[in-house]
Amino acid sequence: MSRLAGKVAVVTGGASGMGRATVMRFLADGAKVVVADLNAANGAETLAVAKAQGHGDNIAFVRCDVAKEADVAAMVAEAETRFGRLDIAYLNAGVGGAFGPIAETSVEDWDYTFAVLTRSVFLGMKHASLAMKKHGSGGVILVTASIAGMVGGGGSHAYSAAKAAVISLIENVAAELGPDRIRVVGIAPGVISTPLVHRGRPEKYEKQFSQQPWPDRGEPDVIADVAAFLCSDEARFITGETVKVDGGLLAQGVALWGTGRDNTFMKSAGVNRGTTGEAMVVRNLQTEGQKQ
Repeated sequence: MSRLAGKVAVVTGGASGMGRATVMRFLADGAKVVVADLNAANGAETLAVAKAQGHGDNIAFVRCDVAKEADVAAMVAEAETRFGRLDIAYLNAGVGGAFGPIAETSVEDWDYTFAVLTRSVFLGMKHASLAMKKHGSGGVILVTASIAGMVGGGGSHAYSAAKAAVISLIENVAAELGPDRIRVVGIAPGVISTPLVHRGRPEKYEKQFSQQPWPDRGEPDVIADVAAFLCSDEARFITGETVKVDGGLLAQGVALWGTGRDNTFMKSAGVNRGTTGEAMVVRNLQTEGQKQ
């Protein structure tokens, strides 16, 4: 089914995990796609996968730091230059960000978290909406939010706060852009088996995967399915909405990482830089306490 035939999309964080799965779904559904990611090696791999599937002429890659306005503007310009327009902007790039007790969270790690998770969405909405208004036929801005932004217990305080801000942006910008026929919608994943979550060791996170009521593990393609629907004309009357895609996890209540002092995020501190290719920083607070 070519539900996105003739559409041009950009996908940030499109070189791995949910982003890559959605890129492949968009291509299969007839769209042309600019993949934007900080990790150039993953980008090259994504292009190779697309080429092997016969989509080589309909995909491009740009290295993009989504927290930098010049990079985001260049990403949108690439879609317009290469494919003539922009119809869909999937603002998906993310990192785990700062974790640990609030007293152990540095200002730098807090700011990094909000730069990648929240400022990036603001920048993506800004530049995508400018392009969509210029071409005059509306469009869709889709954002990866998180159930962590909807309730306590779903992530670290910094990550959860950043995602809550994103959900508010979706609602407010949807109201602003509705008259321009630009829909703004979100997806709130639960636990999805991606490199951002398991960092190459999915077996380590079986406890998180098993806490949802639905028996199947969340894989990137379940996000791609919802993304393709939300960006299609089948969802033409949906805007300002963030859809939970979590196997019922939030419906039953969530304490994914434990409670109180047993919370995983209380045992160490640092910053998770996701699949950017940049190193994760971790300090074991239990070890530090033993030394004191």
